[in-house]
Amino acid sequence: MYDEFYGLSGRPFQLTPDPRFYFESGTHRKALSYLGYGLAQGEGFIVITGEVGAGKSTLAAHLMASVDRARLTAAQIVTSALDGEELIHVTARAFGLEVAGHDKATALARIEAFLHHEAREGRRCLLVVDESQNLSVEALEELRMLSNFQLGAHPLLQILLLGQPEFRTLLQTSPELEQLRQRVIATYHLDAMEPEEVGTYVEHRLTCVGWNGNPSIDSQVYVDLARASGGVPRRVNQIVNRLLLMGAVEQRPHIDAAMLQAVLADLAGDSAVCAPQQVVTPAQAVQAPAVEAPAVQTFAAPAFDDSAWRAALAERDEQIAELQQAIIELADMRPAPVEAPAVDGEILAQLEEANRRIAALETRDGDEAVLAALSEANRRIAALENRTAEQELAIRHTLTMLIEWIETEDYQRAAA
Repeated sequence: MYDEFYGLSGRPFQLTPDPRFYFESGTHRKALSYLGYGLAQGEGFIVITGEVGAGKSTLAAHLMASVDRARLTAAQIVTSALDGEELIHVTARAFGLEVAGHDKATALARIEAFLHHEAREGRRCLLVVDESQNLSVEALEELRMLSNFQLGAHPLLQILLLGQPEFRTLLQTSPELEQLRQRVIATYHLDAMEPEEVGTYVEHRLTCVGWNGNPSIDSQVYVDLARASGGVPRRVNQIVNRLLLMGAVEQRPHIDAAMLQAVLADLAGDSAVCAPQQVVTPAQAVQAPAVEAPAVQTFAAPAFDDSAWRAALAERDEQIAELQQAIIELADMRPAPVEAPAVDGEILAQLEEANRRIAALETRDGDEAVLAALSEANRRIAALENRTAEQELAIRHTLTMLIEWIETEDYQRAAA
């Protein structure tokens, strides 16, 4: 997008290593000097290390693009976590060799025959191994064995190892790599660019794609960019790529320091979104007003003191049990409603009187007056039973509400 807006012929700040944009900073110049010295020896290992984004892969791409193919056959591999046997097959494919099956001995034989052929044709062979920090000690030992191939007294294969700082540490400290260490003839650590080189680096890459001053860039941008990027080329590319994109979106012909600060803020926000979940420190936990939580998220339930909760539950259960016992006793006693406490005795007396009259009337079979009296007595008994049922229902409803209120009150207290 921004390349079209500013009339550029390409994207100068892409993250993929491209030898067209190789910039020879002071540290890259020294690295090339060591590399040239090592290649002149024609044997052993050359080791170049550097931080992530320091330009190791770009340096290798520049080397591969500039070698004289009539005198040097170079192959490059980018390693992942390979074991020794896998590395042998990857090396064979890097030199264009097809190996049937997955037999290590056959692959080694094909590589050795190829190296002899190249030597007879007057060409030396170079294997560039990028991301060497991913290799196991076993795989590094296989590389050392490859460097043993000779034609008479002439070594057939030279190896350039590129890796991050931890690879240099491994190489210097591992007892198992003592023999490989003795084969290293040149080593160099690629540092970041100097602050004053950052502006020159940016303009160099812009010039490679036809930059003619559009956009113009404030000198303070280079100062702030050097500080923000630490002089690491890949970080510079990332920031300037976003800076030019902002300039194109806002149609700015001039890039100033305020735009750079806005881009840096955006990038910081992107990093916060993509970062792993933050672990809360003890100091932060003290300041937080929220309910305490474990510092690191796990699938197990967090431990907590449940004695207060258990005591509240026990008290609630005790109260419920008392109320339930009261319900049973009240149901047996058939109490009257609260508004009419004396109704129980009245109801019982009326029931007894009705039963007495029924018993007396039952002896006068066939009398219409008796039948009428029995009907009246049954009606009054039904009315009394209804009143008793209503009283019991009212009592049960009242006690149920009391239980629910107690449970709700306890739950709210425990939750608070």
